[in-house]
Amino acid sequence: MPESQPQPPHSSSGQSGQAGPSGPSGQTDTATLLLCGARLTDGRIVDVRLSGGRIEAVGTTGSLSAHGARVDVSGYLLLPAPAEPHAHGDTALTAEGDGPFSYDAEEVQRRATEAALLQLGHGATALRSHVRVGDVQGLDALAAVLQARRSLRGLAELTTVAMPRVLTGVAGADGLAMLRDAVKMGASVVGGCPDTDPDPTGYVEAVLELASEHGCPVDLHTDAADPARLGRLAAMAGGLRPGVTLGPCGGLGRLPAEVASRGADQLAAAGVTVVCLPQGGCGAVDRRGIAPVRLLRAAGVRVAAGSGALRDVANPVGRGDPLEAAYLLASRHGLRPEDAYDAVSSVARSALGLPEVRVEAGFPAELLAVRGDGLAGALSLAYSRIVVHRGRVVARTSAVREYCNSAATGLDLPRQGRGEPS
Repeated sequence: MPESQPQPPHSSSGQSGQAGPSGPSGQTDTATLLLCGARLTDGRIVDVRLSGGRIEAVGTTGSLSAHGARVDVSGYLLLPAPAEPHAHGDTALTAEGDGPFSYDAEEVQRRATEAALLQLGHGATALRSHVRVGDVQGLDALAAVLQARRSLRGLAELTTVAMPRVLTGVAGADGLAMLRDAVKMGASVVGGCPDTDPDPTGYVEAVLELASEHGCPVDLHTDAADPARLGRLAAMAGGLRPGVTLGPCGGLGRLPAEVASRGADQLAAAGVTVVCLPQGGCGAVDRRGIAPVRLLRAAGVRVAAGSGALRDVANPVGRGDPLEAAYLLASRHGLRPEDAYDAVSSVARSALGLPEVRVEAGFPAELLAVRGDGLAGALSLAYSRIVVHRGRVVARTSAVREYCNSAATGLDLPRQGRGEPS
């Protein structure tokens, strides 16, 4: 059954509309929005009132009033919105092109914007995009993704990670200068792939030093297949705050269990967050495979899940869907649906330095309504979705499932379909 693209949201109200769009500065509209008849994961059916970008009140159905718009979400499960901790907006949507893809600034901006909107339609109201700097593209790709970030303001939060190729030796001098310029331009996270540098340890030292100097988080690509190198990285990263994220660490799953367990303990002691990529890899790391999620979690490592490649050469069929990542963690890697969804929501948000979201008064109004009665069902059949960012509906995807006439039509069978919220 095909799923429709996100459609502009609409609502019913005694007034002309719902919370209006954010202004040029991206400030949240102060109008209220009432989500009516939402099901929570504990089974309660509630109304949720949003105002000023936060959840103002949660009450029994019919108990809350609002002067703004109302959206009927009966039949929907209301969840904290997921976040995307590992995207590649500059290379997204390039799989079908002939030959090398373009790094023309306008084209990169278009791809990054379209990719972010696709992921927003899936529910991700915050995204972290890794962007290559240096070499042929210089800082142009970063400038284009930063421009996409500005154009998305009020719809989704997009942050960028600057990724130089080499940082050590004579060749690395240009890369280091480019990385410094990238931070000045607006890259809020420093990163890259030390595995591709002739001196991986020196690469990490350079990144950590620059991050400490500017107070930036660090997000590094590594396959984590070399136990000694991983141990050094963990030891070096342990003292850095506001924190270090590593991904996708697929090589850790190919190591002997005892060696992998020792690596997991080192990462846990260092306070490192690991972002795994259940839907496939990314172009920055050649090897495929997913990190040993259960082993890492058992060691106390915070494990988030990202999408990685979105229809580029590293994964031509990548969907960029956080709920698919959670589904794969549950179906292939044995996580409970609740833990799997946490990996793409609360842990992913924490990895991005974002505040926690709960469907409770006082928390940020970053929400995802998914058609379904429970989390397990939502992960397996999450076709219809309503996405809320800063207290207003910013994306909607509706699906209708229909069957031809048969002897079964008289039965009261479940389906996604008519009666979508208005």
